[in-house]
Amino acid sequence: MENFIVSARKYRPQTFDMVVGQKSITNTLKNAIKSNHLAQAFLFCGPRGIGKTTCARILAKTINCKNLSDSLEPCDECESCVSFNRSASFNIHELDAASNNSVEDIRNLVERVRIPPQVGKYKVYIIDEVHMLSPAAFNAFLKTLEEPPAYAKFILATTEKHKIIPTILSRCQIYDFKRITVEDIAGHLAYVAEQESVTAESDALHVIAQKSDGALRDALSIFDQIVSFGGKNLTYKNVIENLNVLDYDFYFRMVDAISSGNIKETLLLINEIIDNGFDGQHFIIGFGEHLRNLLVCKDPGTIKLLEVGKNIKSKYQQQSDSSTVEFLLNALTINNKCDIDYKSSNNKKLHLELALLQMCNIKTKYSGMQAPVISNVKESPVTSYPSGSRTQVKSFVSDSEKKPEDKRPVKDVMKTPGTISIKTANGKESKEELKEIPSEKYEEQPVDDFNHEQLEKVWKEVAYKYESDKDLYTTFTKRKPEKADGFVIHFTVDNPIQKKKLEDLRIEIIPFLKDKLNNNSVQLNVTVAKRASKDKPYTPQEKFNKMAEKNPALRKMKDQLGLDIDF
Repeated sequence: MENFIVSARKYRPQTFDMVVGQKSITNTLKNAIKSNHLAQAFLFCGPRGIGKTTCARILAKTINCKNLSDSLEPCDECESCVSFNRSASFNIHELDAASNNSVEDIRNLVERVRIPPQVGKYKVYIIDEVHMLSPAAFNAFLKTLEEPPAYAKFILATTEKHKIIPTILSRCQIYDFKRITVEDIAGHLAYVAEQESVTAESDALHVIAQKSDGALRDALSIFDQIVSFGGKNLTYKNVIENLNVLDYDFYFRMVDAISSGNIKETLLLINEIIDNGFDGQHFIIGFGEHLRNLLVCKDPGTIKLLEVGKNIKSKYQQQSDSSTVEFLLNALTINNKCDIDYKSSNNKKLHLELALLQMCNIKTKYSGMQAPVISNVKESPVTSYPSGSRTQVKSFVSDSEKKPEDKRPVKDVMKTPGTISIKTANGKESKEELKEIPSEKYEEQPVDDFNHEQLEKVWKEVAYKYESDKDLYTTFTKRKPEKADGFVIHFTVDNPIQKKKLEDLRIEIIPFLKDKLNNNSVQLNVTVAKRASKDKPYTPQEKFNKMAEKNPALRKMKDQLGLDIDF
């Protein structure tokens, strides 16, 4: 039976042009050979399986070739190339520092360096995993590395550059190899599949490329494994089954269920995923990546960041079009918090289900902070406005909430605080446009009056929403809100920092107050309380003034040096 050769060895690049995903490094090395600017020592560093040792071998073979082509590739015909291809070259020595890391091993290497090459121009020493050398071995290697014979070249390779002592780094020309992109790996796998007469689906190759985490050697090993499992027909289904990868279809179905608020479908789906043997945190990580990809699809300029096949990419674009940015951002926030707290949870399945239920409630929460209880709901017709005047709005009003005394003429409704009036270019209201809009098409706006007791009760509910944030909760509960004319709520805080926090939360607080007080004219006015001079300073300017009172020389130094207060 013929011996099987793994793809990582069988399709190992033999020239610089065949190296995948390291174009900048291979071009630099070729230019150095062409201009005869070869360094005495090279350090190739980067993650596993990305071509460090391969590039070192190609460089050693190239600089010893006697008949280089115009593109600076070895001829594979001269004595040096032939001996290298047979792994019988006496000019190229490889040392595994993981198993030869003692001072004695380095001394033997230094002794061999003194012997000039018999065939070819250079003797090349490739030391793999050089960070495994002991400190004493590094020190024994320093002098030879700094002043080697003209015919000696050293190529060091490592996955952990930070473990190499600075005195070694300063004597080497350093090349940082990058992880290979998913597209480059998938393209190379397609080439290997073609050479091996394997029929491979594009989506299947992309899954393998993603699973390899930027390492081409890992991708080729997985490719061999899948071919052994499914034969000459490599399908997406075979890949996800063999690698125990969660199918994209689960994520698409989950987003559809969550965005529609279908709690039943969401719980059944996550139960199916767990029953299939997938860990909860595995799903959380994958779902976070899925939501991120949907967000990426929102802009045509960022779609290129998706590292998936064409069929999957089209599905992402379709689902992204039906999802809002607000929904995706809120879902990502909940998913990230679930991921952080998952390991410390005692009931992990319940923790995951709770996060998904919170996502199901996103749209309701975003529209009013709390899901309203609605009975006998009737849908009002879509309000029609003149072109370019107002956004079309669909409202839902309960029969029990409609009050005859709240009905007002169109003119009064348009001037209600918080609504939009139709104006011409000079800022005056257009009577002609107002006449064209039938008054019965406007939905009534609630304007119920409320007293201080009702206001304080609702304000406590607002504070409870932010109970997890101790600073915010203290801000809400330290003082009581005050009602003024025109349904304006005045609230006083201690400092500008607290005021800014509340200003940032207006988009959440005001809709909640309007809903709970049944008054669409509610406004919120936040002011900073006047403090006595003995109060604690908050802003950088106040802190500086406080210090300058104690030490006047501080202000004098600021003025002389022309310094500013950092805000």
